[in-house]
Amino acid sequence: MKTTDKFPISGRVAAGFEPVRAAFEKNFVAYGEVGSAVHVTVDGVAVVDLWGGAADAAATCPWQADSLVNVWSTSKGWLALAMHMLAERGLLDFDAPVARYWPEFAQHGKEAVLVRHILTHTSGLPAPSVKVPDAALYDWEAMVHALEQSELFWQPGTKCGYHAATFGWLNGEVLRRITGLSVGKFIRSQIGEPLGADVFVSLSEQEQARAVETIPPSPFGNFIFQAMLALGGREKSLPFTNPPRPAKAINTRRWREAEIPSSNGHASARGLARLYTPLALGGKVDEVRLLSETGVARACQEQVYAKDKLTGLVERRSLGFMLATPESGDPRPRTAFGHPGMGGSLGFADPSKRLALGYVMNKMIIGMDTRSFDLCRAVYACLENKPG
Repeated sequence: MKTTDKFPISGRVAAGFEPVRAAFEKNFVAYGEVGSAVHVTVDGVAVVDLWGGAADAAATCPWQADSLVNVWSTSKGWLALAMHMLAERGLLDFDAPVARYWPEFAQHGKEAVLVRHILTHTSGLPAPSVKVPDAALYDWEAMVHALEQSELFWQPGTKCGYHAATFGWLNGEVLRRITGLSVGKFIRSQIGEPLGADVFVSLSEQEQARAVETIPPSPFGNFIFQAMLALGGREKSLPFTNPPRPAKAINTRRWREAEIPSSNGHASARGLARLYTPLALGGKVDEVRLLSETGVARACQEQVYAKDKLTGLVERRSLGFMLATPESGDPRPRTAFGHPGMGGSLGFADPSKRLALGYVMNKMIIGMDTRSFDLCRAVYACLENKPG
């Protein structure tokens, strides 16, 4: 039985976007979707706002319009936006050494690492080179110290290798040194609250009441990337999941309260689309401006187009964002930029269509998962068929 038989799909779609609802409904049939939501804006106006299914694996309660869910690496896009906002304010230079803002980072041969390297996954530090205790995952200072004591696995700028976890600590510490704010506090005070967007890195007790259960695939182990290649060089046996992010922790209070900006961001579909709406409209929505038009153009400018040395995937990257790759089956045009999350979630903007989309779900799928792409395909088809 589909969870939507018990908890039907709610929400609305604008005239001409009915195929998106059909694609959303199909995900519950074709993929056994448990609970999910999708929100789409065009020209700043919501044209799709759908949610349905269950908020937990046992299907005891329904997904709500404002349900929050862990979106994994989708939150990397929020941190990238924060870094671009600092650059626009004249507080950050992408071509400056990381050590200009974080002097202790220069230790052990890392003085040549630039800010652009930590944003494009080319810094050579996809994991600490020193083994850290598992509990360090929840200890910001411990992770920062471990990165200071680490050596590079390759020379900065020479390879692209996904910084699955360290992206958050590396960029987040630069942000903290500049602003005095943690990533979570910056995102809430400078992005989420001004926009009225439900995006969080660290949930309060009140917000945790809206958090749904994340359902990892089984068997899951510590983290899906454990199956990927080990890092090369001196520490061949060191996986880049150091420390691990265990599946059993995802739904705990400790995980939700922590600030792990590469992995534990929580959002609703509405919040995710709202965050990207100004980026689809030249940097401003309503009376809130996050970036200038020039800043948006810089945010989506391609910096890396290569096969990732760790994931094995051919990827296009800007400074912090992932760019669409139509040649790899992505239905979005090359103008789309944002970030996906492990297991299925996706948030992005497409300035060419003045479009923003947020898709969140609780059932993680690793491998042949086209749920978000099927929704995107339907959205773009509707735009193509829209009169005028």
